Amino acid sequence: MPRVPKPQPGLPSRQQVLDFIASSSDPAGKREIARAFGLKGQEKIALKALLKDMAEEGLIDGNRSAFHRMGGAAKVTVLRVVEIDEGEAIAVPDSWTPDNATPPPRLRLREKGRGSALRKGDRVLARTEETGSGWIAHPMKVLPALADQIMGVVEVDAAGKGWLAPVDKRERNSSVIADLGGAQAGQLVLAEPVGRSPRSGVKITAVLGDPLAPKAFSLIAIHKHGIPFAFAPETVAEADLAAQLPLSEERREDLRHLPIVAIDPSDARDHDDAIWAEPDAAGGFRAVVAIADVSFYVRPGSALDREARSRGNSVYFPDRVVPMLPEVLSADVCSLRAGEARAAMACHLEISASGTVTSWRFTRALVRIDEVIAYEEAQRRIDSGDAGPVLTNLWAAWRALEQARNSRDPLALELPERRVVLDDAGKIREIALRERLDAHRVVEDFMIAANVAAAKALESKVSPVVYRIHEAPSREKLVALKDYLATFDRKLALGQVITPGLFNRMLKDVSDESEKALIMEAVLRSQTQAYYGPRNAGHFGLALGSYAHFTSPIRRYADLLVHRALVDAFGLEQPTPRAKLPPTSGLSDRDRADLSRVSDAISVAERRAMEAERDTIDRYVAAWLAGRVGEVFETRITGVQRFGLFATIISLGGDGLVPVSVLGDERFFYDEKAQVLEGERSGTRFARGDRLRLKLAEANPLTGALKFEPEESSGLRIEPRGKPLPLKKKGRHMAGQRGRPGNIRHQGRKGR
Repeated sequence: MPRVPKPQPGLPSRQQVLDFIASSSDPAGKREIARAFGLKGQEKIALKALLKDMAEEGLIDGNRSAFHRMGGAAKVTVLRVVEIDEGEAIAVPDSWTPDNATPPPRLRLREKGRGSALRKGDRVLARTEETGSGWIAHPMKVLPALADQIMGVVEVDAAGKGWLAPVDKRERNSSVIADLGGAQAGQLVLAEPVGRSPRSGVKITAVLGDPLAPKAFSLIAIHKHGIPFAFAPETVAEADLAAQLPLSEERREDLRHLPIVAIDPSDARDHDDAIWAEPDAAGGFRAVVAIADVSFYVRPGSALDREARSRGNSVYFPDRVVPMLPEVLSADVCSLRAGEARAAMACHLEISASGTVTSWRFTRALVRIDEVIAYEEAQRRIDSGDAGPVLTNLWAAWRALEQARNSRDPLALELPERRVVLDDAGKIREIALRERLDAHRVVEDFMIAANVAAAKALESKVSPVVYRIHEAPSREKLVALKDYLATFDRKLALGQVITPGLFNRMLKDVSDESEKALIMEAVLRSQTQAYYGPRNAGHFGLALGSYAHFTSPIRRYADLLVHRALVDAFGLEQPTPRAKLPPTSGLSDRDRADLSRVSDAISVAERRAMEAERDTIDRYVAAWLAGRVGEVFETRITGVQRFGLFATIISLGGDGLVPVSVLGDERFFYDEKAQVLEGERSGTRFARGDRLRLKLAEANPLTGALKFEPEESSGLRIEPRGKPLPLKKKGRHMAGQRGRPGNIRHQGRKGR
């Protein structure tokens, strides 16, 4: 197989520059590009202009000393300023966790006025935008500086010298410890740099204890992602005061006679929502979705409100919950517990026989939950025929809602979700895939109906709305999906209107379950990330024109804002007799004036929580597998890069790296478009979706990283999927040779 073509002399084209950068083992600067193409004199000047144009077009990042292909960023994200270029700030995402080993994108910050008011190292909340000239960012707010805290485990070498091994899998190198601060070998610690130079080392600032002790994995994620977990005394005191507010029947609808039930996970501690339904005379149903009236207790402008806003949401780990609200509210007074009178925001729905919600109204109410039922128990009663009228009516109303859902044809991706089960001592008892029951769908469809009703009710009053927005896939992602589907000999016509139903029909045509799982994952990767905002852009995945989160105000600040807007729009205010709490439970003037700002902030907090939860699950999976190093597992390739493969254990979901250096004693070539590695001599091909048996070589619970290698006894037996794309000469890159990392400097970083 021929190697990557050698650059020809003369000023290169844009594509030739990109090909050279992609094939270069090290970051390629202007000097390296000029040398590669034999440029001299005026040609170097022309190259400088060409590179500047390419940077402005977003093709490369514009760094003067080392160019990379440009990548994207989240719509609203936290950026860190890394350079001031001729008065313009250049920034990268503060937390960069891509699905591959690409470097973080560099964005130009467009500030108002002349010159930059920002400085290197500043952290900025910014809205990113892809324009015709590339990616730019619009600063929204300068964030407080974070201490340069590093979390790691203390190691002591034979000479007695201390080293800090980081727990972040993206950090490759250990740091010398200049000051142990009383920490001992094997302890989990926080540290900070001693000086500006990395050679100065770090000093220990806090000892966190045994890194493998129960609850340590979530503690690592909490510190790594900067999640607030301790409430200030004034916040707790205010929560205690709010919890004492008397529940008055004045201006509340009394629904305590209705047998409303809450259907939740068996281990749930906070119960936001409960539902009830009964048939009506027209063949449809009357239903009530009762939601905890958090806005009655958490008043805008209070210390309690400021803390909830900064957290944005509760964060759920296998061993703990970091709540948005203090426990006296989240797990007690606001939680819809069985047999106790509770304040609720009630959404009354009229549902036709075909599942259309024909009318709705919102009231503040008093409810008494008849029963809190686990999903599994509710399903068992239905399946066994002893559900009783309450659940039977709910299921009948849901069947009607299901008809309407099927008519909308929302995106239907049934992807497995890992579940970590711990014993009473906090140790792992089981890691399994979460079962999806009809009971889950019942609650989900009632919640969707209430969320839609809340958005449309506020629209009818021309009131501010915090929408839950999910935009249609971008053309760039659709093109990537089209190329991937071609490997299965399947087509995606980009000229048609892209709808969720289009993806559903595509999946329905796939009979092979393994192939369907791969295409589902690819469709999921093509989707944009949902976010909160005051300007409606619809919800693509649910096939809904108006959608807002209303049903979980105990754990999501966005829902609390929607409740406050409903209080204002429908005159549901209930003044409190206690002067120490703010009198209003509606939207504050501050939020009305700039709802976009708070929406962006809680979108960022949501992504922070998702990353922390995912990291913790990865660590638990690695801990579960640490005692099984050397075992062989059935795996599927989930990603292909020039430095190796990413594979997941099919029955468990643990993801790990297979370095190219262990694949065989030959060169491997990487085709970026086809996502394929191919051996030069043997012709062995590795493609995303292939199944193979791999031996677990490493499992690091501290970083959550796994590492695989071929099964030694019989070599790699590959079960290919789909129709392989032919490798093209253009875009192929040598990945390594004869058991060595070859020209890949960062080989192995993701799987460490």
